Amino acid sequence: MSESWDDLAAGWDENEAVMVYSEKAFSSLGELINIKDAVVLDFGCGTGLLTEKLSPEVASITAIDPASKMIDVLEGKALSNVIPIAGVVDEAFVRECRQAKQRFDVIVASSALAFVPDYPETIALLTMLLADNGVLVQWDWERSSDSSVGFSAIEIEDAYENAGLKMVSMSNPFSMGDMRVIMAVGQREA
Repeated sequence: MSESWDDLAAGWDENEAVMVYSEKAFSSLGELINIKDAVVLDFGCGTGLLTEKLSPEVASITAIDPASKMIDVLEGKALSNVIPIAGVVDEAFVRECRQAKQRFDVIVASSALAFVPDYPETIALLTMLLADNGVLVQWDWERSSDSSVGFSAIEIEDAYENAGLKMVSMSNPFSMGDMRVIMAVGQREA
């Protein structure tokens, strides 16, 4: 990608494919998980299209993205129960959350984990942020045999298992054109 995420921020919410993806992700989440009054982390939130949909249903959302201009767009939406953070989930962030005794009932990662430098490590860090019985929900492209984009089911299962997550479900809730989305739900057991 020649443009940075910051360069894409201004027009992101008008991108029809991005809007449809967030709507379908939100719909598929509602079919599997009760998010009412949950404390949520939206990992790789971008401009907050999914955050906006979650906000009326949940207690609070910490929305984090490394692209500060994406976070600026989210801040402009003035969602009262959303804490926008321009940053990354790393060991320091996990330590800060633990010191503040902040853990999340639900962590969502919509088309974000394919962009992290170390997928298994990121899953392990996110798992440390989950409350007992909390769930991590991931949507990403499903890798096909003729593509290097996205994840295979085995990659996701391995990362979840190594992080101590119990695989609750894995499905293909929707497609965008000829690309299937894989949705994985893992739970941190008490």
